[in-house]
Amino acid sequence: MNTNNAKFSIGEVVKHRHFDFRGVIYDVDFQFNNSEEWYQSIPKNVRPRKDQPFYHLLAESNDVTYEAYVSEQNLLIDKSGAPIKHPLINEIFQGRKGSAYVKPSH
Repeated sequence: MNTNNAKFSIGEVVKHRHFDFRGVIYDVDFQFNNSEEWYQSIPKNVRPRKDQPFYHLLAESNDVTYEAYVSEQNLLIDKSGAPIKHPLINEIFQGRKGSAYVKPSH
């Protein structure tokens, strides 16, 4: 049984600890759930542990938007207050409440 707890929540805006990008969390895997090929492509000196939550982000860096998969150990809360300019924001979230994005209630 997995007893991991996620430090961050869906809708929170975060930034990467080592690389210059930020994003909003739209999903959480409570442990690594990506391909071994993807995992091995990360340089060994910065490769995260698999036994921690990993987050799916709508990410942006400069003028580029993309989706990112990032380990909990490599994320920090983004305190800039700036909105995320990803084109899928309005498809996943209904707006912002404070600095976080809110998913529609179904």
